[in-house]
Amino acid sequence: MSTPPAPLDERLRVAIELARAAGRQLSSRFESVLTIETKSSDADLVTEADREAEAVILDGLRRAFPDDAILSEESGEVVAAAGPRWTIDPLDGTTNFAHRFPHFSVSIGLFDDEVGLLGVVHDPCRDETFFARQGAGAFLQAGAAPPRRLEVTQTKVLGKSLLATGFGYDRPRGANVEEFSRLVRRTRGIRRAGSAALDLAYVAAGRVDGFWELGLQPWDWAAGVVLVREAGGVVTAMDGAPWALRGPSVCACGPALHGPLRAALVEG
Repeated sequence: MSTPPAPLDERLRVAIELARAAGRQLSSRFESVLTIETKSSDADLVTEADREAEAVILDGLRRAFPDDAILSEESGEVVAAAGPRWTIDPLDGTTNFAHRFPHFSVSIGLFDDEVGLLGVVHDPCRDETFFARQGAGAFLQAGAAPPRRLEVTQTKVLGKSLLATGFGYDRPRGANVEEFSRLVRRTRGIRRAGSAALDLAYVAAGRVDGFWELGLQPWDWAAGVVLVREAGGVVTAMDGAPWALRGPSVCACGPALHGPLRAALVEG
């Protein structure tokens, strides 16, 4: 007889604990001499720190929810079970980490097909944990402070917006350059900090007004998309089509900005 699935609140509690534990593991290795390997390109890096943080999460999930499916960046499909699946990036921002640039995160999402059930993004450098559960809102806990509820901004005009974006590893040379060049002239600024999970968390927290990117993998944006939606934001593909875990792009922002941002992105 199979074990009944754990309630989402319990799953969220475990995900937060494991994200923080993986963050502590990463922090312990931040100043270490690392063995750096490449994957799909010279810019697509992996280190032993990625794998160590991943092991912390996978071991914890296997103990807590042994029947769950898991998709993790470094290990691939760990358990190919039916039903909800954990989607994990143990170190989002490996290039930053490898260069000792202090901006990276741990990302853990839980999806049932294309429905986001929960998301956790933990920033070890600032001890900030962003988390959300379907239908319960998005929150930020900074250190030992009580969690506070998150809301996307109500910015309506591109000219008054601060945006975030990135440049994926697996896109043709020059991808997103045209969009970046077009939008940087129409906004207050664009931040390219190197962790898509944190970019989306910052949209949920109202620190940036919107985020777009092409060619990401499910583990890059799964948790962040849950955060944005639970903070009242809109998430689609850049052309306005429904966003998908394995889709080509993402456009995430507050409802008032979504039309102008999407229109500017597809203008070319």
